[in-house]
Amino acid sequence: MYIAQTFQVLHDWWRYLIGLIIVIVAVVIGQIPFTVAIFIKAMKNGESIIGMDESKMMTILESNLNLFLMLLSFAIGLVGLFFVVKFLHKQSITHLTTARSKIDWKRVMFAFLLWGIISSGFIFLDYVISPEDYVINFKLQPFLILCVIAILLVPLQTSFEEYLFRGYLMQGIGVLAKNKWVPLLTTSIVFGMLHIANPEVDKLGYGIMVYYIGTGLFLGIMTLMDDGMELALGFHAANNLFTALLVTADWTAFQTHSILKDMSEPTSAGFVDVFMPVFFVFPILLIIFSKKYHWTNWNERLFGSVEEPIVEEVLVEDNNVLD
Repeated sequence: MYIAQTFQVLHDWWRYLIGLIIVIVAVVIGQIPFTVAIFIKAMKNGESIIGMDESKMMTILESNLNLFLMLLSFAIGLVGLFFVVKFLHKQSITHLTTARSKIDWKRVMFAFLLWGIISSGFIFLDYVISPEDYVINFKLQPFLILCVIAILLVPLQTSFEEYLFRGYLMQGIGVLAKNKWVPLLTTSIVFGMLHIANPEVDKLGYGIMVYYIGTGLFLGIMTLMDDGMELALGFHAANNLFTALLVTADWTAFQTHSILKDMSEPTSAGFVDVFMPVFFVFPILLIIFSKKYHWTNWNERLFGSVEEPIVEEVLVEDNNVLD
């Protein structure tokens, strides 16, 4: 139903092509302040950003300013996406989000709190086991500024990615392919591949792509099984927000004034980074969600066909009444 309801709005293939171009343009426009700020700062330092790797680029600006400008492009991208959905497809944000009559914010909050607690627990556990890998990075004023920026903008960043992949593209590819497995696999792979430029890939190797693609697959499965994006929205927001506030490292995409800084030097993606989340933690979360929300008929929901609803025409007999 989540994908099939897209048949009720304007869903021509060319609309999705134009819409995607508009969204990309919006993101590029949103990146202009970040690029200009880095260029000006680099010039003052006597450096050139041409050929500069992303890890170095992330250290040019002050951490909070860097995070704000980086997240700004996603916020503008989200505005562009909502513009496309409303005016190009004549679709409501509610129907882009869920097959329910209204967005279930309790689902968003449950996934947010559940993953926030679990992910924070993993960070705390690793700190207890390997305290030598961390230093206390906490400074009150920069941290408070970080909290404001992260709480306001990180949910916009993660919502943009979810609405683009698990919403716009999932529905668009689904109505064109008329099945569910093609959009599930396509959006998961593209979502993962777009992270290939992250500094983590340079540090950990291409094995980390298993985690990125696996995360996209996990979020896509949640969306299809639950007939809506609410759980994916909550999970993704918690994943990025708690990470930004709790821990940072010199080789990660998010350089923040977090509480802890990871000083370890990983050489490759291993069990903890890739295989434990994708093949152990995520399946357990799917079981928890399935029990709470009574998911059934997994095969049909994940691999079934997407068919346009049949509109029955009601024939009214024209009776001539003589006066």
